[in-house]
Amino acid sequence: MFLAITLVNGDSGLIQKTCKTTKYYDLCVSSLESDPSSSNSDTKGLAMIMVGVGMANATATSTFLSSQLFSTTNDTIMKKVLKECSDKYAHAADALQASVQDFVSELYDYVYMHIMAAADYPNACRNAFKRYPGLVYPPEIARRGDGLKHICDVVLGIVDHLAS
Repeated sequence: MFLAITLVNGDSGLIQKTCKTTKYYDLCVSSLESDPSSSNSDTKGLAMIMVGVGMANATATSTFLSSQLFSTTNDTIMKKVLKECSDKYAHAADALQASVQDFVSELYDYVYMHIMAAADYPNACRNAFKRYPGLVYPPEIARRGDGLKHICDVVLGIVDHLAS
């Protein structure tokens, strides 16, 4: 039992050390500590876990936006924008997925490019709302978009550490 406790403490130390290189330390630590596979991961593995967190966020947001299409009134402009936003979040999940192979190959410039793209898709969604005066950007979408951007910022902080 003592050995298991020692391993957890050691892994917790790696998580804390890794997360200190990021802009959102608390988000990083809580995300990684909630994933059981983090206890057996090196720094690159921790970054890939965070990519998975981002993929889950982007996919859940895309699904949420799709579900809003059916619950929205007959406002065709709102439905069009929600569909566009749903597609943007699906693209964000695809960009995050594309980064995984680059992580494996240690092509950190490409990882960075994919993560930056994923982080920018929420801005494209916000801009879709801005194109239509009178259309209000829903706070729930803003919250989800900020969450994805923060997750991507955590990954980028870890990538900066790995690439140096």
